[in-house]
Amino acid sequence: MTTECKGFISVSESTVISVVDVLRATLPEKSIRVGTDIEPRHLGDWVVKAGPDETPLALTLPRSTDEVSTILKICHTYRTPVVPQGGLTGLTGGATASHGAVLVSLERMRAIEEIDPIASTMTVQAGVPLQTVQEAADAADLLYPLDIGGRGSCQIGGNISTNAGGNRVLRYGMTRDLVLGLEVVLADGTVITSLNKMLKNNAAYDLKHLFIGGEGTLGIVTRAVLRLFPKPRSINTALCAFRHFDDVYTFLRRARAHLAHTLTAFEVMWPAFYAYAVASRGKVPIQPGHAAYVLIETMGTDPERDTNHLSDLVETALADKVVVDGVIAKSIAETRAIWTIRDASGELVRTLQPLANFDVSIETGRIDAFVTACCERLRNMWPSAEAICFGHLADSNLHMFVKADATPFPEHAIEELVYTCVRDWGGSISAEHGIGLIKRPYLSYSRTPQELALMKLVKSALDPHGILNPGKVFEIGPVKPPV
Repeated sequence: MTTECKGFISVSESTVISVVDVLRATLPEKSIRVGTDIEPRHLGDWVVKAGPDETPLALTLPRSTDEVSTILKICHTYRTPVVPQGGLTGLTGGATASHGAVLVSLERMRAIEEIDPIASTMTVQAGVPLQTVQEAADAADLLYPLDIGGRGSCQIGGNISTNAGGNRVLRYGMTRDLVLGLEVVLADGTVITSLNKMLKNNAAYDLKHLFIGGEGTLGIVTRAVLRLFPKPRSINTALCAFRHFDDVYTFLRRARAHLAHTLTAFEVMWPAFYAYAVASRGKVPIQPGHAAYVLIETMGTDPERDTNHLSDLVETALADKVVVDGVIAKSIAETRAIWTIRDASGELVRTLQPLANFDVSIETGRIDAFVTACCERLRNMWPSAEAICFGHLADSNLHMFVKADATPFPEHAIEELVYTCVRDWGGSISAEHGIGLIKRPYLSYSRTPQELALMKLVKSALDPHGILNPGKVFEIGPVKPPV
């Protein structure tokens, strides 16, 4: 008798053949690596690395949707776990290698297939780096507005799978708002092609939203149609300091009313964050010691008018004592100097270790009260605890680093305390980083039992054997063996 792997290979039952053998026999040469040929960088994302006993079976490097489909058909037949990987810049372990899994890296799928200036769209393969997309749009006199710190390494497929946010959500929305169409490969290798380029398309369910933010648990994104926008002719940046945090909210209301659609970023830094961020710098725009700091940015099409609008806003706020100190960038160098302070978060994550890192959402008007309440709980447990906070305030997004002088460092206890506080305040445990592995135990703090049951029902329908990124987002049981 013989057994078949869905048309890929036929062998006698006495022959032991592995999924790796089938992949090697089916994929083009050099598209699969095993053992020590798998580079260590593929074992985890930016934060979460695979444990010493978590050894993947193979790394595959497809160059097309058809090859991704072939890989998934084989893995579906063999009930082999699959871990999709992009630029590996994630922060929650969503792309971390699993034991016995086949890794599917999209890094060779780097084609920009089309830029349509009439439709204001760009069609790309999933492995194109975000910065490459930004530069291609810029060369076409257009803008792809998504921007995050890992722009040079992160890939569009990963941005889509995690619904990346970043610095311009206030004006342009999350990644979900920047995607018109997708091509996705399901767990059994079925290819769903819906490369829609129309802004309006209400023909029943909009299936792309199942996969945007799905963290590779429902399908692997291989191609996408992205929304582009008019290229701004002016970018203006200011840094303001405040005596009281309530004045930040007053300033936000004024900024929204005065700047309207040109308001792009409203980034808030609490005192501890600002002090750490400027500690090693020489000349700084504003000295530490204030209650809060706001980096505000506008993008527009009229350089003179846009500059005057931001200047008027800041000058009026200074005159009214809403703002106690303010600086408006007069050059690209000054703009970069201001943004460098806000972007010091990546540097602080490394230099302030050990710490616990949080990305949460709280209703905008309650964020500072939440910070105060959460810090009180932390200090009640660890008197030395310090919360270093910053975030996209107008997007309801708070980032927080927590330090405590305790040995060993109580990371999990701090996580439990902070996420419990988020739950009590009706917030979300993940604003823009996803769930992955490290937030999975706390997902029920932000989702109801009914919501979780529906998510698992969708997962079961699209991936009945549980092979896609198993263990990520939520636990639904082991991969089911073949019958």
